[in-house]
Amino acid sequence: MQNQNPLLSPNDLAPFSQIKPEHIEAAITETLAHSKSTIESLLESNQNFTWQNLMQPMEELSNLLDKRWSPVSHMNAVVNSKELRTAYDACLPKLSEYGTWMGQNRKLYDAVAHIVEHSKDELDPIQLKILNDELRDFKLAGVSLPPEKQKRYGEIQKRKSELSSKFEQNLLDATMAWTEHFENAEQLSGIPESSLGLLKQNAEQAGKKGFLVNLEFPCYFAVMTYCDNRDLRYRLYRAYSTRASELFNEGEFDNTEIMNELITLRHELAELLDFSSYAELSLASKMAETPQQIFDFLQDLATRSKQQAEQDIAELKAFAEDQLNMTDLQSWDLLYISEKLKQQKYAISDELLRPNIPTDQVLKGLFAITEKLFAVSVEESKASFDSWHKDVRLFEVKSDGKTIARFYLDLYARAHKRGGAWMADYCSRFRQSTGELQQPVAYLTCNFNPPIGDKPALLTHDEVVTLFHEFGHGLHHMLTEVEYLSVSGINGVEWDAVELPSQFMENFCYEKAGLDLISGHFETGEVLPDDLREKLQAAKNFQSAMFMLRQIEFALFDFSIHNGFIPSKEKSIQHILDDVRKKYSVVIPPEWNRFQHTFSHIFAGGYSAGYYSYKWAEVLSADAFSLFEETEVLDPESGKLFKEHILQKGGSQPAMELFKNFRGREPDVSALLRHSGIQ
Repeated sequence: MQNQNPLLSPNDLAPFSQIKPEHIEAAITETLAHSKSTIESLLESNQNFTWQNLMQPMEELSNLLDKRWSPVSHMNAVVNSKELRTAYDACLPKLSEYGTWMGQNRKLYDAVAHIVEHSKDELDPIQLKILNDELRDFKLAGVSLPPEKQKRYGEIQKRKSELSSKFEQNLLDATMAWTEHFENAEQLSGIPESSLGLLKQNAEQAGKKGFLVNLEFPCYFAVMTYCDNRDLRYRLYRAYSTRASELFNEGEFDNTEIMNELITLRHELAELLDFSSYAELSLASKMAETPQQIFDFLQDLATRSKQQAEQDIAELKAFAEDQLNMTDLQSWDLLYISEKLKQQKYAISDELLRPNIPTDQVLKGLFAITEKLFAVSVEESKASFDSWHKDVRLFEVKSDGKTIARFYLDLYARAHKRGGAWMADYCSRFRQSTGELQQPVAYLTCNFNPPIGDKPALLTHDEVVTLFHEFGHGLHHMLTEVEYLSVSGINGVEWDAVELPSQFMENFCYEKAGLDLISGHFETGEVLPDDLREKLQAAKNFQSAMFMLRQIEFALFDFSIHNGFIPSKEKSIQHILDDVRKKYSVVIPPEWNRFQHTFSHIFAGGYSAGYYSYKWAEVLSADAFSLFEETEVLDPESGKLFKEHILQKGGSQPAMELFKNFRGREPDVSALLRHSGIQ
């Protein structure tokens, strides 16, 4: 069997096209059994534990499991199918049980504690940090609990993992379940050519003539922003904002009970471990220290933003009434009217910018910025490689002419692919016991408008910002100089600091020095004209206070449902969201809006009781970028400092320590407010 199973053979890069659903469970079962028996024999054969005889082999086992599970998890997100999903789901309980077995292994805990006690003088500071993080994580996994509580902990973890997977599947299925077909373009007036091309392509792929509207984000955004047909905007908004709820498709993909059970289980888990809430448990491994600190932080930002946000919405309403004769502004009108107001104020729109930002030019510019700041080059790989889809590209990151990392790029939206954008890793930088250095490999995934006909893919400016954001995560993963798996790249970085490099990179999309590199008209190659650039910069903070409040709404909602709340008939998750909106929102959506049913970040991603991290890390990233504003935007010296103190260090030191080493002081919130144009 081993010879036929591609997941079990040693691979430099994953053999995606050879991985079949029937390989998956067998490979993961075998890998977990091998890891378990190896750990047991390590613990049996040693009394005097050291880094070399315990931690190094354990990191090698983790690395092996990562390289076998990561391609499966990735394919489940980007080429989802019924068979793949079944195989993926079959592995989740096994992985969860293994994680619990590791975390509650008293012998293993004692062995790690022994190394800290007896080998302190032989350990380097990074090893010591890893060991102390390990000891903390053992406690958070219930290593000290009595057996019946340990058993319950394991059951909860297993169930949580199943529920999160089901949440994401329901959302994907709901997104794919709704379409609306149009015979002619008149019914879609207002939608620009580029987006009509996408709707036409959707129809062709479904074997139809005319135009097909679906719930994938590029399509949703185009219709909501430009379509004059208000009834269609309403129908699309209603479908999109009730996905995976009791109000969509007769409740076929309803996430309500999954969310209730997840929140209840997370609270029970926290209590098992002697925390008063899941929010408190979540902070045990983050930069922030107490739930109150987070509430104060978010409420302070909300207070500073609210007055300006109220002015933003008042301006929008007045414009709708004066210019469009609309007095009853609804949620399905907001993007449409905002776009018209933005065009009137700044004479700028996505469609005006789009021809100037073709994908390949954006990539060329992004790589040029990376080279100037961080002294590494990025080149498309000339070698053939195995892939999950024909659109995927492979790139190499080079330093002094030598390849130090690689990444896959999968940019365009398609059916059976999870929405959103993310960076994930196939493997991390890691020095093996043979002395061989494994280089990091990342996946960068987006859901942009694909190329249409013979035109190249033309991006919106927002899509460019998204690409820079994910590439920032990629740089954090790929430029690390740490050689221990547990803290290499993004591993071991506190969750509320992990967005620092990604949000930092976004800044270059608005600066002349950056825009001159990433723009080039797809027909003439000319860079973005100064007048357009100035309009883009002027419009950067259009409705920024409204956007700030919306992010704070998400973060406060997330933190509130994880701060001791348990769903009941009297008080539902919806009630909590309504309460937050009453206090902080300047735009209250209709009562049938079910945003929470699609909030994957907190119900299926790693952001539960951690969504505040985006704003928390934005304080760090805005303050980090202010150094470049003081010198020059593409200053290699400042870039070198950022690379040395942030990107190369991974999780090898606490994030606050790294930030202070980089900036020479603690972070200051004023840069974030200034960047957001909030007075």
